[in-house]
Amino acid sequence: MALDGIVTRAIVHELEACRGARISKIYQPNDHDLLLHLRTREGNAKLLLSVNPTYPRVHFTERSFLNPQEAPMFCMLMRKHCEGGIIEEISQVGMERIIHLAVRQRDELGDVSTKKIIVELMGRHSNIILTDPSSGNILDGIHHVTPSISSYRIVMPGFAYTEPPQQNKLNPLEADRREFCVKCSGILDPVSWIVDTFSGISPLIAQEIVFRAGTPVIADPQLGESEVYERCAALWDAFESVMTSVRNNHYAPVTGANAKGKMVFSAIGLTMLKDEIKQFNSISACMEDYYGEKAERDAVKQKVSDLLRFLHNERSKNIKKLDHLHQDLAEADDADKYRIYGELLFASLHQVNKGDKQAVLANFYDEEQKEVSIPLDPLLTPSDNAQRYFKKYNKYKNSLVVIQEQLAKTKEEIRYMDELLQQLSHASMSDIGEIREELIQQGYLRDRSKKTKKKKKNDRPTLHVFKSTEGIDIYVGKNNLQNEYLTNRLAGPNDTWLHTKDIPGSHVVIRSPEYSEQTLEEAALLAAFYSQAKESSSVPVDYTLIRHVHKPNGAKPGFVIYDHQKTLVITPDYDRIKRIWNEL
Repeated sequence: MALDGIVTRAIVHELEACRGARISKIYQPNDHDLLLHLRTREGNAKLLLSVNPTYPRVHFTERSFLNPQEAPMFCMLMRKHCEGGIIEEISQVGMERIIHLAVRQRDELGDVSTKKIIVELMGRHSNIILTDPSSGNILDGIHHVTPSISSYRIVMPGFAYTEPPQQNKLNPLEADRREFCVKCSGILDPVSWIVDTFSGISPLIAQEIVFRAGTPVIADPQLGESEVYERCAALWDAFESVMTSVRNNHYAPVTGANAKGKMVFSAIGLTMLKDEIKQFNSISACMEDYYGEKAERDAVKQKVSDLLRFLHNERSKNIKKLDHLHQDLAEADDADKYRIYGELLFASLHQVNKGDKQAVLANFYDEEQKEVSIPLDPLLTPSDNAQRYFKKYNKYKNSLVVIQEQLAKTKEEIRYMDELLQQLSHASMSDIGEIREELIQQGYLRDRSKKTKKKKKNDRPTLHVFKSTEGIDIYVGKNNLQNEYLTNRLAGPNDTWLHTKDIPGSHVVIRSPEYSEQTLEEAALLAAFYSQAKESSSVPVDYTLIRHVHKPNGAKPGFVIYDHQKTLVITPDYDRIKRIWNEL
């Protein structure tokens, strides 16, 4: 795990800027994260406390978070005891991944009280716990640990706070050279030994120490005593150089790819990194860069999983329905055959007897096929068999119209599901809410919210705006509600509208009557990138003026028809997109 005791120490050192800061607002965007809005001497700041099982972390953030309409109970408790309070002290427990924040606040009666926020960054056991230092009791935790989960350590309101079990490791900042060299003289694997012996050191930092020392093996049988001592001394020198930087709070946050190509980050400089190395001025900026997109992508993936499952099921049902309709259509196309069977039977009733299983009759409708074999129901009279074929003919003839209508509707449903699946592949947290709301409005999902939210007249979806190289605004709708608003309400008649040809994708609008070929190409690049053909080459993109784009009556959100279009063929180039728009 990249977040170790050294990173935690760097975080705490950086959070010293929060000492004396006032907590103005507290939000809880999801089940794992807490966001503190602070007023510091340097200005306003946002502090993220995340106990995400996969990405636990604490750092300043510039990101925006989508907050629920109703604050969770833990958030309400934090607001009651900490909002408006002053952060008096920030500390780390030894070299462990545990941070304490002491907050002083006046209660409803005006009395001053102190509460302690304990953030434990320990993988899937991570937690944020609010305690009362005067009694040592827990007020509440963002994640409850009941007696059925752990008999050693319970995290529930009213229980005494118990620290996580001690690992009984040595503090690396207090290590002694002589003791270090004696203990390491008989080891085979220095990396494992450092991790197992000293607290707060991750395998990544241990690998860096060994890399600096150039001593992958200490206890080699072929080495003499003096050579073993030299290797131990080299390992100590590398160890002490790292610990001196940590002890003096001299950090050089960095991200990069390790020998296996996996991205890692560290609070100290990593000389063993070779590729994609990025250096940062603060540990918060480093962690924001490293964790930000990963955590958001995982949160989006978790939030859309049920929508994806629902849409794939709906699409599969419509695919099966389409197959059945094609079978019915094939049978209905043979309706004339049943009419001919009926007419031939009526013309030849004297040649057919009740009980016959088939009748071979002269076919005067086809010059090439002189005779035709007609299957019969032996329980029916010849006249009833003829009537049966006429009924079958009328049934299929009348069903042709219905089948054609159902085919069109089913194809439209499949197109609609493909459109939504494509939009979910690019969706942000706010986009997911809009797509879910759309499915509720269209009757696909039930509204499970406790309160019905009235839609305001000026309530409009968030649109994504990009600047072309020449400075012209290019708008992109990433879901149907955004597409609907962008194309039918926001864009002017002389703006240019773009969309991938016959491929599900976003509506893209150039908000200017005049632009260069470069802007058109960049807009087409966005249309191809935010489409189902993102990974393809030579993607056709249609473009026309907004005045030539229309929504048919009764059509689903985001569906339009257009004419007077021209087509531009473009290949989505992710590197070029990143060069033009860094936020992608």
